[in-house]
Amino acid sequence: MYEITVETHFNAAHFLRDYEGVCARMHGHNFDVIVTVRGGNLHPNGMLIDFKELKTVVEQRIDVFDHRVVNEVPPFDEMNPTVENFTRWLYEVLSEDLCGKDLTISRVEIRETEKYRAAYIP
Repeated sequence: MYEITVETHFNAAHFLRDYEGVCARMHGHNFDVIVTVRGGNLHPNGMLIDFKELKTVVEQRIDVFDHRVVNEVPPFDEMNPTVENFTRWLYEVLSEDLCGKDLTISRVEIRETEKYRAAYIP
């Protein structure tokens, strides 16, 4: 089994609904997004998937949030934009995007700060 990981980032603001504390107010983060995929079969060129191809797929999904208020962008206009919800959503949409590539996503992690992060591991 092989795994590869790409990391990218976006900058955005959000506020948490149904939360008592300072994060209920709008605030910003430099979000780091880390996605790991796995598979057992390499292409004839010796790659599971090109790093750049995987990074492009991830960035196509997160670019819509860059320099925006996450709460204003679907699905987070209705779903609470916690980092936990974000990792699960990203896993689900990336699974659709990578369907048919003989890959599975083994982990999606998002860091809000150097000290706070969440991961979704199916």
